[in-house]
Amino acid sequence: MLTKNQNVLKWVDEMIALCKPDQVLWIDGSEEQLDALRAEATATGEMYPLNPEKLPGCYLHRTLPNDVARVEDRTFICTTKEEDAGPINNWCSPAEMYAKLTPMYDGVMKGRTMYVIPYSMGPIGSPLAKVGVELTDSIYVVLNMAIMTRMGKDAFENLGDTSDDFVRGLHSKADIDPEKRYIVHFPEDNTIWSINSAYGGNVLLGKKCFALRIASYQGKNEGWMAEHMLILGIENPKGEVKYVAAAFPSACGKTNLAMLVPPEIYAKQGYKVWCVGDDIAWLKPGKDGRLYAINPENGFFGVAPGTNQKSNPNALASTRKGTIFTNVALNLDDDTVWWEGLDKNPPEHALDWTGKPWNGKTSEEKGAHPNSRFTAPAKNCPCVSPEFDNPQGVPISAMIFGGRRAKTAPLVYQSFDWKHGVFVGSTMASETTAAATGAVGVVRRDPMAMRPFCGYHMGDYFGHWLEMGEKLGDKAPKIFNVNWFRTDDEGHFIWPGFGDNMRVLMWILDRCEDKVDAVTTPIGFEPKPEDINTEGLSIGTDVIADLLNVDPALWKEEAAGIREFYAQFGDRLPQELRDQLDALEKRLG
Repeated sequence: MLTKNQNVLKWVDEMIALCKPDQVLWIDGSEEQLDALRAEATATGEMYPLNPEKLPGCYLHRTLPNDVARVEDRTFICTTKEEDAGPINNWCSPAEMYAKLTPMYDGVMKGRTMYVIPYSMGPIGSPLAKVGVELTDSIYVVLNMAIMTRMGKDAFENLGDTSDDFVRGLHSKADIDPEKRYIVHFPEDNTIWSINSAYGGNVLLGKKCFALRIASYQGKNEGWMAEHMLILGIENPKGEVKYVAAAFPSACGKTNLAMLVPPEIYAKQGYKVWCVGDDIAWLKPGKDGRLYAINPENGFFGVAPGTNQKSNPNALASTRKGTIFTNVALNLDDDTVWWEGLDKNPPEHALDWTGKPWNGKTSEEKGAHPNSRFTAPAKNCPCVSPEFDNPQGVPISAMIFGGRRAKTAPLVYQSFDWKHGVFVGSTMASETTAAATGAVGVVRRDPMAMRPFCGYHMGDYFGHWLEMGEKLGDKAPKIFNVNWFRTDDEGHFIWPGFGDNMRVLMWILDRCEDKVDAVTTPIGFEPKPEDINTEGLSIGTDVIADLLNVDPALWKEEAAGIREFYAQFGDRLPQELRDQLDALEKRLG
């Protein structure tokens, strides 16, 4: 036993009685114990050790072809009242869901070991950190949680011997039956149950399940925020660092921005970029009244395809040791891994992500699954922030929203104030790309990039953002919107993106410090074209002016789409947001 906390011990005993494992192993986080588990997973074939010279401490894992991604249609928020879950979440009453799942867990771990994983989301001892305990029958889960969280006996430090404030996570692979797959959240009980999946996003319960769905509900009740945001620091040549948090829907370059490599014009002057987090931010007002953020995670759970030396050299470097690769191709010539977009040199002698022989030079089939992953320790990242483990977090100067819009949204604009900023975040949208099934160019609203991850009614979530703004007052971060994805009439991206996005971040930070003027438009404050640094780019201020163009006709269409989107929230939509929409329409004329 790693704790004397009776609340933990009682709950673990109840779950042992339900699941009936042959053995129970408490995970203390020691390397000795983890090495023994790695050896066991290697012996059973669950994990395949990779080349110890080229990829030291790295392993390959494969999931079943029916179990390769998060399953939103099998993900539930179970609140006593249906309206508290809201129109965007799948809802079921807790009583009904417990009644449905309890028989599925009854005896599910017979013949298996139950691993008891204590973990801290956030640095041990941080006032912003929270404790979880996950019970699982998967070694893969244990080894991934060792990378993704601060796992082991120290995690109980924040909980102490009497507190009941820990998140109870129960996971079993069961039969990996997609028809009986459930990822279920009980926010009122601080509980997550996951069954019949072995894929990371459904079973690493500290990640989206706890750090966003449960934590967003906790944050609403306790006066803080859990957001789907990267955290990034920009250090100027004097050594001063300013931090921003940014939310983007998937396929909008979030990880690339989090690990941005400064363009030469800034690097030569001595600017540096630091990654505090690539996916999730927990934000709380500090003693000085400003908003401080921690990354609750300890690693990166990144999509492998498309990650390469050009798109994201820092992410690639993070995977060079101590990393678990899931559903990528195995190069049999040297026991390394490969995925589409890694380089132009696919292996000839390889196994694809399902374990079948694969020749990358001739095969029409993909070697890696499109959602294949790497789980890499954050400390491997060359640009990981020196403040990564700071228990107080880092002060946030700006919050940035963004999506993928071909014509509507300009390169960058600033909200008029916090309330207007909440409006901007609540109306965030991306146009579907060819990668998604269905029609191309359809607008999908994804407020604050939290659509799949908000653990309660989204109208109440907007209300919580507004409350936080009142609490922060004039210390609140400034709010901006960016769009790297404007296209010309042939459909080519106009803005170069990647590291050059720093040019836009520099204007944002200048605005936060009142160092630069802006132009007032119907949608917000925009840069003067000459205030975006284009030195060393093949585009000049005339192109920037075009990227900043606001077309009233397109924005009137946008406003109509927002009105339609808002309608589903009924009277739970804060009146302030209706007022913001009215004001936008009035400004558009």
